Amino acid sequence: MNAKLYCFGESGPAYKAALALTFADMDWEPVYVDFFNGESRTPEFREINEMGEVPVLVDGDVTLTQSGVILDYISSKTGKLGGRSAAERREILRWMFWDNHKLSGVIGSTRFLLNFIPPEKRPEAVISFQQARLKSAYAVLDKHLGGAAWMVGDQVTIADLSCCGFFYYPEPFGFDRKDWPHIDRWLDRIAALPGWKAPYDLMPGNPSDRA
Repeated sequence: MNAKLYCFGESGPAYKAALALTFADMDWEPVYVDFFNGESRTPEFREINEMGEVPVLVDGDVTLTQSGVILDYISSKTGKLGGRSAAERREILRWMFWDNHKLSGVIGSTRFLLNFIPPEKRPEAVISFQQARLKSAYAVLDKHLGGAAWMVGDQVTIADLSCCGFFYYPEPFGFDRKDWPHIDRWLDRIAALPGWKAPYDLMPGNPSDRA
């Protein structure tokens, strides 16, 4: 039985989960959630996830929400994308928690404000503040990757997939790869892995569908 990933193409957290499922060679299929027309906030969807968010992974009798939990589950179930030791696992978790607080959480809201609401409603001061915070996070990430090919250890792990998710989207949010050479090379390494696809090729849903 295929695992089902409730997702939509524009969702960075869902993309992280989709990449992990792909790289871990799990059998899975996407289930499109029409987020922009409110599907994730319907009573029916909240029966699946009370938080009203994607991604949601349904694998047999297991239902999981929150991308970090889903990544950990995929790694634990398949034995792939995890560390080679308990120390590496702790380091993976450290970077995943950092990503959720300092990187992805801020990119997600900044990208949304810049691309998915009408220009006249954009809070420019908030966007500028968040972009300044992100520059600090980019600096941390770029420095770390200057001394390592991967986030943790000598192979791709769920720490990489947690941190990389939003960087492959075409919508601008204040990041230019040429300004961060170590991040740039790391993104190329991930994109060279077998099975990698860009977000709108891996999951259903694209801003052009609403154009």
